[in-house]
Amino acid sequence: MRIRIRVPATTANLGPGFDGMGLALGLYNEIEAEPASALEVTIEGEGADLLPRDATNRVVRAAAALFERMGSALPPMRLRCHNRIPMMSGLGSSAAAVVGGLALAQAWMGRRDPPEALLEIATMLEGHPDNVAPALLGGLVLVARDEDGLIAARVPIPPMRVALALPGVTVSTEMARRLLPSYLALDDVVYQISHVALLVHAFREGDWGLLGRAMRDRLHEPYRAQLIPGYERAVAAARAAGAAAVCISGSGPALAAFAPEGHEAIATAMAAAFEEAGVPARTWVVEVDFKGVRVEIEPGV
Repeated sequence: MRIRIRVPATTANLGPGFDGMGLALGLYNEIEAEPASALEVTIEGEGADLLPRDATNRVVRAAAALFERMGSALPPMRLRCHNRIPMMSGLGSSAAAVVGGLALAQAWMGRRDPPEALLEIATMLEGHPDNVAPALLGGLVLVARDEDGLIAARVPIPPMRVALALPGVTVSTEMARRLLPSYLALDDVVYQISHVALLVHAFREGDWGLLGRAMRDRLHEPYRAQLIPGYERAVAAARAAGAAAVCISGSGPALAAFAPEGHEAIATAMAAAFEEAGVPARTWVVEVDFKGVRVEIEPGV
């Protein structure tokens, strides 16, 4: 048996939707696993020189957690990880590892549960559902938790492309959270709620003009922008190149720009602006992913 897993990157928050929404992107980590006499982990691509190759690897830990929940131990396997999602970028690399490990364990056990069945344990392992939910389900996903548990609602949106720029700076999620205010003024609360509602409508309708206004935020971006050298230049450059809306991806430092066209020029403009600020940057232009995690099983290999 050989199992192949493909997990998309994600961009969470999308401006005002702090911890409450995420979007799956067409940039993928791939995992391949097959039976072996002992655990073997190989890693290629992003993080190959940093990530552990033993039981502490996040993919392995997630898989082991699901096996344990089902009353068994992780079987010995040969695991190959080909990572394209950059680490500590705000593009959901840790969520992709968690989702990939859970999907691998589920497939190994021969279970055919829908991806939604993994949302609770994925959130427990990752800490927040805003990245794991779109990685599991694809597309734009709204998430919340109430007295009855987790809610994940997939919002139908038209196909679109996203320009990404990742400056060469490190922003930890913990550091980015420590900057946030403990309380919001009532006017700011109303601002956030109304802009989230408009943002969802703009995505559904593909209304680029509305998206540009709805993706404004008062809760986290003004504070997290301080951690990203060249942020204001890059946002201004993206808009000058035709971007309808720009946001910090997750906790950063990556920026995500949305537009009806001209994505390569927008990505190039953001990179040039970061370079002018003395910060090198990498760019991608990706499609929105509408499938979420993919699983392929080759029996008898």
